[in-house]
Amino acid sequence: MNEEFEFIGASDKPALVAFTSPHWLEAVRDALVGLGYKVHTAATHSDFLTRFSQIHYQVVIVEELFSAAVAEENETLGALQHMPMSQRRHATILVVGESFQTFVPLQAFQLSVHAVINPSEIMLLPQLIEKAVSDNDTFLRTYREAQASANASARA
Repeated sequence: MNEEFEFIGASDKPALVAFTSPHWLEAVRDALVGLGYKVHTAATHSDFLTRFSQIHYQVVIVEELFSAAVAEENETLGALQHMPMSQRRHATILVVGESFQTFVPLQAFQLSVHAVINPSEIMLLPQLIEKAVSDNDTFLRTYREAQASANASARA
């Protein structure tokens, strides 16, 4: 299906993935589709930024070396790290890379993402995605409730 013309409905669960490795891309896409997400793929950094700015993706998964030879050159990850929280709060962001140990909070914190995953555990990806999303929802529940209450009060 041509993702460029794919519509996102109110009940859809949009996900955005940015991978250079075709093997990992396929595994991530399959895991997300299996979890009921509508998956969009970014081919380049500029494609990622365009897509990310147009849709409030629920899950974003980026390869550590997406369009880069070394992690420090990953413009997409750098852009996410420097984005204001108001622009990325809607998404649970995960990074997949060889230099990580799966679900080590300090590594995720250093990258300003919700979770990191080592590709050796890619077969557990559906469970890892569900856990990261659930943890993020639990963490932000109070904030979202307060924001909804403030918005309702402002309209009244």
